[in-house]
Amino acid sequence: MRVYLELLAREASAVEFEGPIIEARARGAAPEEVAELEQAKVEALKVRELLRRRARREAELSALYDTASDLAGLRDLDAVLEAIVHRARQLLGTDTTYLTLHDPDKGDTFMRVTDGSISAAFQNLRLAPGAGLGGLVAQTARPYATADYFADPRFQHKNHIDTAVHEEGLVAILGVPLKLGQRVIGVLFAANRSARPFLQEEVALLTSLAAHAAVAIDNARLLQETRNALEELSSTHRSLREHGDAVERAARAHDRMMELVLQGRGIEDIAAVVAESGELTVLDGLGNVIVGQATDDPGIFEAAQASRALGRTVRRHDLLIASVDVGGEPLCTLIVRSADADERIVERAALVCALLLLFRRSVAEAEGRVRGELLDDLISRPDDEGLIDRANRLGVNLARPHVVIVAKHQGQRERAAFWASSQAALSHGLAAARPEEVVLLLPGPRDAKRIAKDLSAALQSPATAGAAGPVTGIADVHGAYREAQRCADALIALGRRGGGASASELGFVGLLIGEAGSIPGFVHATIGPVVDYDAKRGTSLVGTLAAYFGAGGSPSRTAEAMHIHVNTVSQRLERIGRLLGEGWQDPERALELQLALRLHRLSG
Repeated sequence: MRVYLELLAREASAVEFEGPIIEARARGAAPEEVAELEQAKVEALKVRELLRRRARREAELSALYDTASDLAGLRDLDAVLEAIVHRARQLLGTDTTYLTLHDPDKGDTFMRVTDGSISAAFQNLRLAPGAGLGGLVAQTARPYATADYFADPRFQHKNHIDTAVHEEGLVAILGVPLKLGQRVIGVLFAANRSARPFLQEEVALLTSLAAHAAVAIDNARLLQETRNALEELSSTHRSLREHGDAVERAARAHDRMMELVLQGRGIEDIAAVVAESGELTVLDGLGNVIVGQATDDPGIFEAAQASRALGRTVRRHDLLIASVDVGGEPLCTLIVRSADADERIVERAALVCALLLLFRRSVAEAEGRVRGELLDDLISRPDDEGLIDRANRLGVNLARPHVVIVAKHQGQRERAAFWASSQAALSHGLAAARPEEVVLLLPGPRDAKRIAKDLSAALQSPATAGAAGPVTGIADVHGAYREAQRCADALIALGRRGGGASASELGFVGLLIGEAGSIPGFVHATIGPVVDYDAKRGTSLVGTLAAYFGAGGSPSRTAEAMHIHVNTVSQRLERIGRLLGEGWQDPERALELQLALRLHRLSG
């Protein structure tokens, strides 16, 4: 309300914002008006606090930049230190001057800068508290001077210190503390390579210079810290600005992608938005390429797993990889080959593509249920009216030849159903899901081996497919389903899980196995003794028996086919008779033996 705007304009105190409410209550205003004033007061106080925070921030930034402006004319720390030792050498006229600084981490002082020094050992010297002249100055915070350092017993002489001083050739040394308040931050030295006393005036002069030097060092340190802070602030500002720009770019890209989704566009159009940043590949949950080119990099799979686990984009060399899953199942993976692609755009594109795929899956599942119900009715209730009309509405022309395929899997019903539904939709066919099998009615000739291979790849476990047909119309669908089912059962019974075949490809075995319980048991019961005899003795009675039946029961033709003597054949047949028992050549028994021999050969 206007009254609160006026209070904000004149920067009124928080207490004054209660005035309009008190006044309204005093004049008996309606509760609604009081409530409205209360709400307006709350909003006005929020605005007031926001303005105060912004004003305070502006004042802080102004003070920060004013400080930076004041310190801009000062030199950096190295320049200040070099100027100090150089000026000290000029003022005192000594052979060398040098300066040590306190190391708070190690508790000693170290040589920081020298003027006139020639010894590397001296320039890298460190002085423990109380050690040598410099250590004593740092410890006591008092100046010390000596005309002859090596002859002066006041100092605690250390071998490494004396060696370095001797290598430098120093004799007379003056040291004064660099103090900030009561704290010693270092020692300023002046030294000669010959004996000389230091006058009190020289001590005082160097002490005064050390006092100014301490302030200059502290100022330079503060300046450096301020510069570091400004650099950090500037870097943070740049990072925030870059982050803001990146977020804005990602938001614009996201808006474009959502606009495309609302227009009914597909994944290819979404991918085009990301492809502006580099070469793009989009994979579905099974690793099949939807957009772009396939990649043979084996590390892509691991990177996609890492992306799903972390919930963000993962970089691999020059690739950006973003992968999305639903309930632990991979749904979509985006791969962008670019050194400067925006990770946020890639992540948002992956989410949008995943949503599109999920939507497609939902539509496919809904359509799949309709197609599955129709196929179930074709198999179980072929006499129902309206089946042809229902098929026509789904784009399935039952007047065309169709193949029935039964693919048995090992319990992955949901994934198998989705795969079968997709195949049916793409081929204008039908698909139905059962607990451990999917049934397909597909137009035209179909290769059961190919169906088994594709489904096995989708499930990542063996799937076995039996095929029957082609059939035309409704009446033969049920019979074809049973035949395809028997073919799949036959393949599994023969140990050929993961393969595919039709009844014609299995020959008479396909017509006999459908209801069989155990192929190995049948073979063993029928010709087991002969098989065992061959296995133990290395003979060839099974081959001889097969050749005998193949030769129409003629020993001579058997011998001829096997390139052995007829007497050998007779001996082998006699042995076979003893193993199989009497009546093994009777027609019914002979048929069982031939079937067992064929099954034994087919099962390897």
